[in-house]
Amino acid sequence: MKKIFTFILLMASVMGTAFAQNALNEKGDNIIGIYLGTQGEDQFKAQFTKQNDGTYQCQIIWLEKDRDANGNKLLDVKNPDKSLRNVPCDQIVVISGLKYDAEKQRWGDTKIYDPQRGIKAKVTGEFTKDGQLKLRGSVLGIGESVYWKKIK
Repeated sequence: MKKIFTFILLMASVMGTAFAQNALNEKGDNIIGIYLGTQGEDQFKAQFTKQNDGTYQCQIIWLEKDRDANGNKLLDVKNPDKSLRNVPCDQIVVISGLKYDAEKQRWGDTKIYDPQRGIKAKVTGEFTKDGQLKLRGSVLGIGESVYWKKIK
């Protein structure tokens, strides 16, 4: 009887841990979706997806102004990685490797790419009380926050 009771306690502990981990994953997954953002006066849409390794990626999927004066698609010409300078601006991956920190209830541990400046900055993200995603990028202690509205 004692062995059965011990087995039941062990199984309950394992199941509790699995449920707790699943709840943490679900909280982290709250970032998944499509967001509307602005940079200057330009609007864009960005999509967060979950990768196979459990991290999150964000890619620009639409730009209000995606063509130059001649009608050509805008390219990521300021990218420090020369091999990515031919990527259309409505396909740029701006965040990869983003991780959720359940203790701090925010995402981080990676960098965000700013295609208008051609720079990468340390990034953290969290939802505000009104439901917007606040992304804070910083380089050498100098930072800037942007707010994106989840639309899907």
